[in-house]
Amino acid sequence: MPRSAPSFAHLPGAAGSPVILHVPHSARDVPAEVRAGIVLDDGALERELDHITDAHTAEIAEVAGTLSALAPWRFVNRLSRLVVDPERFPDEREEMLSVGMGAVYTRTTHQEALRSPATDPEPLIARYFRPYARAMTEAVADRLDATGRAVIIDVHSYPAVPLPYELHGTGPRPPICLGTDPFHTPPALRDAARKAFAPCGRTGLDSPFAGTYVPLEFHGRDPRVSSLMVEIRRDTYMTGPGGPDRPGLTRLASALAALVDAVSGP
Repeated sequence: MPRSAPSFAHLPGAAGSPVILHVPHSARDVPAEVRAGIVLDDGALERELDHITDAHTAEIAEVAGTLSALAPWRFVNRLSRLVVDPERFPDEREEMLSVGMGAVYTRTTHQEALRSPATDPEPLIARYFRPYARAMTEAVADRLDATGRAVIIDVHSYPAVPLPYELHGTGPRPPICLGTDPFHTPPALRDAARKAFAPCGRTGLDSPFAGTYVPLEFHGRDPRVSSLMVEIRRDTYMTGPGGPDRPGLTRLASALAALVDAVSGP
């Protein structure tokens, strides 16, 4: 059945802001037609959502937007990543396919069955993944047209203890992990993030999660598009998995706002 609300939201900021806060994994909503293809019972699905959801990251981005001198734009996924993961490749290039977590997941964070391995991902990719990718591409193009550049800050969180699906979970797990791209993460952006998040504890690079999101149309091609992933360790701002936020959320939102301010100028 068609949904009455969009599966994502492109929320306006200041006309002169180049910054897009991208929040892809904060939601828990799984539409009924998608739920029908998931083999977990209701209780197991809720527990999986507790583990897989980057809880409260949309709130962190929203508060950061209100604290920023020049309000950033926000692009927020309104559906759970168990529907589709908009940051995966929908083809064989995606290494997460090895743990059943490509664009359409077939396994859980604990490597149990989520969908049948024979599931055809194309209907979900056509309905949810491609429209999201097109809209995010248009959002970046809009910032390029308006300001001559685009800065994507990709807002995520991760657990203090590695989950079985993690391919690189044995490395450091600092309070703030900065994911970088060799083409799209200039040193000035990385250094601005380290300075902004210094009040929140130690920052690390690309461990336990590396890389950052750039729409494929611009990836490796357009240096006017810069990007940085901010991975926040969940115990710094919430009880979990799946629990309420704690006072640390405000401190993190202030740090994110400081980063936005640092990269919003000429």
